[in-house]
This record gives sequence, structure tokens and C-alpha cells, in this order.
Amino acid sequence: AVVVAGWLVEAKQSVVENIAPVLTRLFTPLFTAALLAFLVALGLTSAGIDVERKALILFDLLLVVVLGLLLYSISARDPLAPPGLFDKLQLALVVSALVIDMLVLLEITGRITEYGTTPNKAAALGENAILLANLAWSAWLVLGLVRRHTPFAALERWQTAYLPVYAAWAWIVVLIFPPLFNYL
Repeated sequence: AVVVAGWLVEAKQSVVENIAPVLTRLFTPLFTAALLAFLVALGLTSAGIDVERKALILFDLLLVVVLGLLLYSISARDPLAPPGLFDKLQLALVVSALVIDMLVLLEITGRITEYGTTPNKAAALGENAILLANLAWSAWLVLGLVRRHTPFAALERWQTAYLPVYAAWAWIVVLIFPPLFNYL
């Protein structure tokens, strides 16, 4: 079974390597358009994000998908290629996700202020703060890449170095939250 699994991974590796860039090129423009349309609608209505808890969870999932698209594009990009239109599209995607993350953070903070802290709210607040830091620095690096001031390797290093932050937050939620919120 191990030999067959190894063979399958080796045989199908090129399929995964070829499909990831295609999916990234397909979904990045769609997600960018959707996020920008949402922000424009939000600006026109000036209502803010006053939504139910389930919608906030969906926003968090959306932000994770944006981060996934960014990671896929980084892994699929030729490090020596000059910046192009897709890099500008990536910048628009990351900046729009950054703005949405700030709005979600404001909403979560408002809910904590109004209703108090719960484990779910604290976990969501931490996750969004971590996403905010990652998206903010990623936006800065992609802007530098587009303006030809920052090498592509800096963006790769940043994303690689930031992955342990997500792992640390997951460990905090799993190990510290139960005693902190009396769930032992």
C-alpha cells in the first residue's frame, strides 16, 4: 500500500502542480471582483457590517480563501518573472480583503464590548488580528513587488515565516482557552 501510495503521489504530482496555478488564475479575478463589489456596495449604503454571527464566520472563511489564493499564486509564480497584471490583481485582492478584515474586526470588537467575551469571540478576534497582520504586510510586499522595489523572495519568506503564527494561535485556542474560560 505504501509503494502504491508513493507511486500515486509521484504520478499525480504534476496534475496538482499544473491545476493550482490554473485555479489561482481563475478564482483570483472572481474573488477580487466580488470583494470590491461588496466594498462598493458597503460604501454606497454606508451601513457597515452589522450582520449575524454566521455571516462573520463566512467572512472569516472568505479571508482564509483569499490567503489561500495568495499562497497558491506565490507557489505557482516564477520568482524571476517581472511584475505583471496578475500581480496588480493580487494587490487589489489583498487590499480589499484587508479592508474587509478591518471591518470584521470592528464588528467583533463591538460585539465583545456590547455582549462580553466568549471563547468563540476571543478566538475570532485573535484569528482576525493574525489575518490582519498577514494581509497588511503581504499588501505592502505585493505593492513593493508591483512597483519593482521589493524582490519576490521577500513575499515568499514572509508567508513561510508567518505560518507558525497560525499554528501558535491554534495551540493557544486548544490549550489555553479551555482553562481560561473554565471549560475543563
